[in-house]
Amino acid sequence: MSSDRTAVTVIGLGSMGSALAATLLERGHPITVWNRSEDKARSLVDRGARLAATPEEAIAASPLTVACVRDYEVLHTVLDPVADCLAGKVLVNLTSGSPEQAHEAVEWARSHGAEYLDGAIMTTPPGVGSPEMMFLYSGSHAVFEAHRPTLAALGDPLYLGTDPGLASLYDAALLGLMWSTMTGWLHGTALVGAEKTEATAFTPIAIRWLTAVAGFLTTYAPQVDVGRYPGDDATVDIQIAAIDHLIHAAERRGIDNALPELLKSAMERASAAGHGSDSYASVIEVLKNPVDLAAPADLTDAADHK
Repeated sequence: MSSDRTAVTVIGLGSMGSALAATLLERGHPITVWNRSEDKARSLVDRGARLAATPEEAIAASPLTVACVRDYEVLHTVLDPVADCLAGKVLVNLTSGSPEQAHEAVEWARSHGAEYLDGAIMTTPPGVGSPEMMFLYSGSHAVFEAHRPTLAALGDPLYLGTDPGLASLYDAALLGLMWSTMTGWLHGTALVGAEKTEATAFTPIAIRWLTAVAGFLTTYAPQVDVGRYPGDDATVDIQIAAIDHLIHAAERRGIDNALPELLKSAMERASAAGHGSDSYASVIEVLKNPVDLAAPADLTDAADHK
């Protein structure tokens, strides 16, 4: 066993927690594990992990504890009774939650003398250990740097900043991007599938198109940052006309149009707010200020009823 392998305790052995522990074990780290159901630890123990009888024993075994449980309620149920044992330890919390919960957790950890780093896992369990998969971290930069080699065993560790809520916030934003993208792909797959095109035939073309879409994001990001949206590629009004073709084609083929109708609604609100000649990036103004943009229409309605 190499002396530069930090001992790590893993709390929580669901599918993800087990993958984290197994990967650290494979990378040569001395691993102690604890889970409410001991049977989930059996395969890890067979491969060399140490099973702790209690969370207190588990935390005491290592300078670094990685927690990955179902939610923050479970996290506090497990750790609150043994919080004093965290003094002088480092807690890396990979439990999914909200930015607000992360802020509360860092204050809780500090109150018990522990260092805290919040994280988000941007992969499924089979991807743990791949350097291509992102693990997002926020909180203490000193803690992150001190344990970067250990965290790198799990995936590519990306530090987002000292605000402990940033990892959770990025997690939510990126999951939203994932769901929107996958649902858009599924809608397109259903559309071409209505004409007997298989998903395996459509998908390589869709992936190639996403490469172009990534270029659009790169172009639009500076526009969003400065709040100016030159419509020199394709304006919002042009996009509205184009999405009507999608809606018509899907309707004729019996495909659910909830997603494109939602997108069209956002475009139309942006156009009504004066962004019809701007780039698609201007739709962010609708997303950031939905109430403000609705206000003029509300005032008009009120005036009509006087």
